[in-house]
Amino acid sequence: MDGALREYVERYLVEDEVLLAARARAEALGCPPVGAGVGAALRFLAAALRARAVVEVGTGAGVGSLHLLSGMPANGVLTSIDVQPEHQRAARVAFAEAGVAVSRTRLIMGRALEVLPRLTDGVYDLVFVDAVKQEYPKYLVEAVRLLRPGGVVAFGDVLRHGRVVDPAHRDPDTQAVREVARAVRDDDRLVPVILPLGDGLLVAAKTD
Repeated sequence: MDGALREYVERYLVEDEVLLAARARAEALGCPPVGAGVGAALRFLAAALRARAVVEVGTGAGVGSLHLLSGMPANGVLTSIDVQPEHQRAARVAFAEAGVAVSRTRLIMGRALEVLPRLTDGVYDLVFVDAVKQEYPKYLVEAVRLLRPGGVVAFGDVLRHGRVVDPAHRDPDTQAVREVARAVRDDDRLVPVILPLGDGLLVAAKTD
């Protein structure tokens, strides 16, 4: 996708001032947020699934969270996990500015691989992962367990700025992203697609 076309896709939906402020806080904290295109896809997925129970691995400053919440029904609850307290503080500011009811978010501070096993099997509509790339394959195992039949898992940044298709790039992050992409593709319980939004969004629906 050339630059002009990518710019058109990323700017197709205009983000409001609350989202732009959340983006600025994310950049200041050094936690790059999802792009507008990925945000729009998350909102779409949440709306299409009528997702009342969503897990987000990697709260950041709440940019992705706001997109997810905007697609969820009014009684939907977002469970968001992050190991950095300052990230979740920034996210709470964003939620307050957006007028999100406190009852709609459950922020859990801690390592996702320690928190996810404590969540209930088979009751979540959507799991979105944008966190430690080397842990993506382990997040997948947890996500499949958490999802209801018909639920969806999504992984951000799976193209690694093109490094995934270059065999010369064998750094741990890129290797882990390749591994999770293969695992999703080879899992008979999942129906996957990679969307060329942002730095790549891997999406898969659970069939059983």
